[in-house]
Amino acid sequence: MDHEINQKAIAARLKTLREKAGLSQEEIAKILDISRTAISQIENNERGVSSLELAAFSEAFKVSTDYILGLEEELEVALPKEDDRLRKQSMRISVPKLNLGKFKQVLLYLLERCAGKPNIGETVLYKLLYFIDFNYYETYEELLTGAKYIKNKYGPTPIEFVKIIDQMEDKGEIRIIRDKYGPYSQKRYIPLVKADLSQLKASEKEVIDRVIMAHSDKNAKEISNYSHEDLPWKATKDKDVIDYELVFYRTPAYSVRSYPEEGGSGL
Repeated sequence: MDHEINQKAIAARLKTLREKAGLSQEEIAKILDISRTAISQIENNERGVSSLELAAFSEAFKVSTDYILGLEEELEVALPKEDDRLRKQSMRISVPKLNLGKFKQVLLYLLERCAGKPNIGETVLYKLLYFIDFNYYETYEELLTGAKYIKNKYGPTPIEFVKIIDQMEDKGEIRIIRDKYGPYSQKRYIPLVKADLSQLKASEKEVIDRVIMAHSDKNAKEISNYSHEDLPWKATKDKDVIDYELVFYRTPAYSVRSYPEEGGSGL
């Protein structure tokens, strides 16, 4: 069945997305580099949205343009309880199951190490988390955080991230700030509590440290372009969840594991 694009619904959806992000019209106007009057007109359905503006809204709110246009439903994300644990099995687990407590500790440790760097905004953080999770899975054939990542235009995106951040902000574990990096506005996360390193195995911390060393100085464009050449991202359709099993088909330049027949250049 064909979908009809409803301009009034688009206006309401953009207003809802802005309010969910905790942004004023003035703040989103600065992020998109358009006037506050234009934002007001768009939200009141007094004018349409250009294709360039649509792409900018999509990037700012981390949703697809199809969702803004009403052509697809918003992805529902339900977080598990923090004390849930992945059950140990003899077989490799390739279907992601989020370990919420582990994800929070990895994120807090990552922010402790990197939050002070001016390039560490949301886009860079997404890619660091992706390489941590996928490098760990390739090396040990076990999930680290169990987060799901989807293929977006700017690289892998952890779909549970926004809800986890909202939860951590409510608990006073993280503070969100918005500042400038060069000509761009970016969202940054400041840890307010220290990571509980007792929840991280030595092997997990080692992988995190290697990813930080290899990639934390890249800016958003550099790390996005780098992630686009990693086979798991390349082999996945847009908006689909990236299969962890694809790490075993990485090219030598991206592989972090030495195989019996052909060695990878580990980080």
